[in-house]
Amino acid sequence: MSDNHQNEGVPFGRDGDSAGKGPIIPKSPSEALRPERVPQPPKRSRRARSQLVIFLNFIMTLTVAVCIIAVAGFYYIMSAYQNPGPLANNANFVVRSGAGLAEIATSLERNGVVSDARVFRYVTATYLDEDDTLKAGEYEIKAGASMRDVMDLLKSGKSILYAVSFPEGLTVAQMFKRLADDPVLEGDLPADLPKEGTLRPDTYKFSRGTKRVEIINQMAAAQEQLVEQIWEKRDADLPIKTRDEFITLASIVEKETGKDDERAHVASVFINRLAKGMRLQSDPTIIYGLFGGEGKPADRPIYQSDLQKQTPYNTYVIKGLPPGPVSNPGRAALEAVANPWRTKDLYFVADGSGGHAFAATLDEHNANVQRWRKLEAEQAAARDAAADGKPPAAPPVAD
Repeated sequence: MSDNHQNEGVPFGRDGDSAGKGPIIPKSPSEALRPERVPQPPKRSRRARSQLVIFLNFIMTLTVAVCIIAVAGFYYIMSAYQNPGPLANNANFVVRSGAGLAEIATSLERNGVVSDARVFRYVTATYLDEDDTLKAGEYEIKAGASMRDVMDLLKSGKSILYAVSFPEGLTVAQMFKRLADDPVLEGDLPADLPKEGTLRPDTYKFSRGTKRVEIINQMAAAQEQLVEQIWEKRDADLPIKTRDEFITLASIVEKETGKDDERAHVASVFINRLAKGMRLQSDPTIIYGLFGGEGKPADRPIYQSDLQKQTPYNTYVIKGLPPGPVSNPGRAALEAVANPWRTKDLYFVADGSGGHAFAATLDEHNANVQRWRKLEAEQAAARDAAADGKPPAAPPVAD
């Protein structure tokens, strides 16, 4: 038998690989079915494993701590923003025009309105939309108001309102004096006075920080709108052709009477006089011609000589209307001139009750004047007697 057949059937390796390391002893059936041991991967050192665990634990601890701090900080900030504030009593707070959120927050803390300017600033910034602002003005902050309450109030613009009033019949100069004397309004008055009759008498509300020029602009716009509205509804038969004449006559009516129920009657007298070419003979025009917009001193009477003084406004001398208004008329006077009563009266004189007695003829008027003079004399005698402590004398018996 050749050498090639001597090795048949003899395995050279456990895997049948002829490159095995020598002859391998055959396995029993039970050994062949037993799973072979898989080699273990190389073990990591104990030191390397400990450093990784420590690092991961540190990261996790740090993350948890940051979350806890963030939640606690958010809770503190929101509590501070919503809890009652430190203000013990109601107080006024002024937001300057043009002030930013940082300035407002600092000022609130400095005035004891909020406890922490940074909290107010940053939380308020998150509440405000792009178009929202904290508006300028003076605000009344309630005691104990929270930062949220303060933010809502300043955002609303519901500031404290002040008022300045101008009665009907004031001149522009007198209105300017009231504006100048108001302690809340700000800014200078215009160097040039507006034209007489162009400012509307009324009460104007404003917040702290409002400029005096703003009130003047409101008055001018309001008067222009009012005049236009009433002029459009005027009586078509008026002997008045322009708005300037309309305002001028209304200013005279305004100064002649303060009673609403007789303004249209007074207007009818002047309308009748204009229609007949008679002089208006109005005392307010004499006063304006002599003293201008400053007005007559309270203790200065109108003298008989004043009736003949040559001024452009003296309607005892000139015919027709004066060159301009003598005051700023209100709505009632404007409406009275636009739609006067239809009467034949040409005269009126005070009747002693705050109103006037009207007459269509000179004789009737002279009788009314005599009654008024008699009443004046009686009132003067009563005042003198009261000053002397004596009873007033009995009135003379009429013939």
